Amino acid sequence: MTSPIYVAIDTPDLTKAQELARQVRHHVGGLKLGLEFFCANGHHGVHEMMKVGLPIFLDLKLHDIPNTVAKAVQSLHVLEPAVLTVHAAGGRAMLEDAKAAAGAKTKVVAVTVLTSLDDGDLLDIGVGGKAEDQVRRLADLAHSAGLDGIVCSGEEVAIAKAAWPDGYFVVPGVRPAGGALGDQKRAVTPREALDRGASMLVVGRPISLAENPDQAAREIEATL
Repeated sequence: MTSPIYVAIDTPDLTKAQELARQVRHHVGGLKLGLEFFCANGHHGVHEMMKVGLPIFLDLKLHDIPNTVAKAVQSLHVLEPAVLTVHAAGGRAMLEDAKAAAGAKTKVVAVTVLTSLDDGDLLDIGVGGKAEDQVRRLADLAHSAGLDGIVCSGEEVAIAKAAWPDGYFVVPGVRPAGGALGDQKRAVTPREALDRGASMLVVGRPISLAENPDQAAREIEATL
């Protein structure tokens, strides 16, 4: 069985990213490449990371008018990422166009509420209610727009899974028991996230900043 753990490669340094990927490749199921990496290395960097032989989760969180997002997704066709993110808050037309523009081998998932936000942060940006309510609303929108799944915290994934049994659920901000939360406000352990319905577990600093990343990845994998 392929591991549901995707290690977050959050560095602009391609050589460092390649070394981390090589160290953990036997104990993770894929690599998550985000804005920091992509802005520094672009298509070339993604091609280089593909040589490690693991699926690529391209976490660019695209959010713009429908036509712009569709053209951006089309420009990524050659990379054929396994998973690509867009922001659910972009609206139905943007979500539909993003999915229509994606390659057949790419799952398009919608970011609902960032794991760095809590209820107070949502109030600051004009979103009333709890994070759970906003995730539910945006998950329903993503589902009806034809996307493959959503990104949400482990606190909401069970609710989303119940409403969308065949959805693909990416849970970032996962922290091992006793691990530092950092800037994550709605974190759960890898085991908790998986039990609640996560399809993919995104783990960054607990692996990438560990003294022995391979050992850290193995220890997390052993809890699943």
